[in-house]
Amino acid sequence: MTFHIMIVDDDSTNLMTAGHILRRNDMRVTALSSGKELLARIRQHELPDLILLDIKMPEMDGFETLKQLRAIEKEHGTGEIPVVFLTADETADTENQGLAAGVSDYIRKPFDPNILLRRVHNIVSKEKRLNTLRTEADTDKLTGFLNKAAYARAASSLCSSDLGALLMVDLDSFKLVNDLYGHKMGDNVLISFAEILRENVPEGSCIGRLGGDEFSVFISGLGNAEAVSVLTRTLNDKLIAKAKELMGEDMGIPLGVSVGGVFVPMHGDDYDELLRLADKALYIVKNNGKHSSSVYMADADPEEALQASVHNISRLSEILGERSVPNMALQLDKDSFAYVYRYIMRYIMRNQRSLYKVLFTLKAEDGVDELSYKEYCDMFGSHIRENLRKTDILMRNRFNQYFVILTDTREKDIDIVTGNLKKKWELSGGKGLDITYEKEFVSMDAASTTSGGDIRIALADDDDANLRLTGGILSKAGYHVSAVRSGQGLLKYLGEHSPDLILLDVQMPEMDGFETLRRIREIKGAEDIPVVFLTAEEDEETERRGMALGAEDFIRKPFVPELLIKRVKRIAELRRFRKNAR
Repeated sequence: MTFHIMIVDDDSTNLMTAGHILRRNDMRVTALSSGKELLARIRQHELPDLILLDIKMPEMDGFETLKQLRAIEKEHGTGEIPVVFLTADETADTENQGLAAGVSDYIRKPFDPNILLRRVHNIVSKEKRLNTLRTEADTDKLTGFLNKAAYARAASSLCSSDLGALLMVDLDSFKLVNDLYGHKMGDNVLISFAEILRENVPEGSCIGRLGGDEFSVFISGLGNAEAVSVLTRTLNDKLIAKAKELMGEDMGIPLGVSVGGVFVPMHGDDYDELLRLADKALYIVKNNGKHSSSVYMADADPEEALQASVHNISRLSEILGERSVPNMALQLDKDSFAYVYRYIMRYIMRNQRSLYKVLFTLKAEDGVDELSYKEYCDMFGSHIRENLRKTDILMRNRFNQYFVILTDTREKDIDIVTGNLKKKWELSGGKGLDITYEKEFVSMDAASTTSGGDIRIALADDDDANLRLTGGILSKAGYHVSAVRSGQGLLKYLGEHSPDLILLDVQMPEMDGFETLRRIREIKGAEDIPVVFLTAEEDEETERRGMALGAEDFIRKPFVPELLIKRVKRIAELRRFRKNAR
């Protein structure tokens, strides 16, 4: 391998001597007479493998040259070039000063040819190995892209110095690939998509894998929303074609690509903030049909922005139609399942229907190894999908658990349905699993068996659908419910009424649940009314903050009607007991 060495010395004899020794041993040498010449070459992106730098030079000595060199490297985002000081000074102070400044070594003048060669070769070879290790540490092994930390460093430099677009790229419904076809197939899809992405972004683009099925790309010079849209359509078309090649034409997964972007420096040059804005644009796509793109616009109307990624009903129908779900039960990832679950529970309450919830838990039989156990769990998920009705839905909770909703199933039929699933599993050759299940019947009749007596409840939520659903459940259970749509509305209501319990949504515009609760405690006569937060959040910080303000409890959305009624009854009756005991 030929090394490129730059020698910087104001003494022409030293330049010729060192240059002759190195060239004679197949090294490429650039001889320079001053630190200024060196810095000019570096600014032009002429980057050697090693710099031999004399310390004592007029105008700019070696220490000052090294200091400015490191500043240029930092500005350009390039790695540090190893530097070796050339000196006739043998004092320890000079050597300590140089090592503290970051030089790799010292070579004494006059040169011993063998020592010069050995030192140069060792330093360059060591640096090459270190660079290789750094590259491996910075690279995502599956896709070959930069990993999250390395991409953040590279993209930060580009965002602060270049013109272009920062894109967030996310694979839609990718989790279903792992759930239905196994992690090996999931890896194959990711590897294939990485190749598609690499081939279809402009050469020189910086690409990183942020984690899982989430990627980011910085494309220099890109400043056109239509170009982002064209790229997104290309990625979608090629991914779907490749996925069908890998999993079959009837794969039954709504796989696709969603892209959110932001132009640089139009919206700043800070990488973290730009990534947040790109993610904000991606969120619009995710909530509007997926498989498309959106570019962040600071002054865009929110409703117009929400519709920007799908132009018309034909395009949306095309997206949904070509990825239609086959004639079997529908399996969803946890995020999607949560939305469907909430809708179904509302539907049950409003339309006097019923359903069964079943949680299957799979344990390995004796003698089954870990790898086979996981494969059997994957197969059982496919078995459920294929043997339940098209109106049933399921979610994989853990690798060995499946949560199933059986719609319009009578209470007396549940053991027949689950028994048939287990029997068909055995008849089809399924093995290796001990299958158990928990069941829960849900109907409006069951929810309405509890009498609330004359307990009065104030309900505050900005979502009309939630108000109707929660209020309907509690009213049918015999509670007196007064509903308001904001924190301000609740405070006004409490100025004239004293309910037994307050159910308060956390996330509300203008005044959230926490601020509302703080103000409730300032109202005379309302200080001891128990407040229960309604929330979809599961983080500990939300609960900790609410409890610190005096909340009685948290009820998670989507809630089970029977549990809601039981918890409301317990808290409200406890308050009544406390009042009567005074």
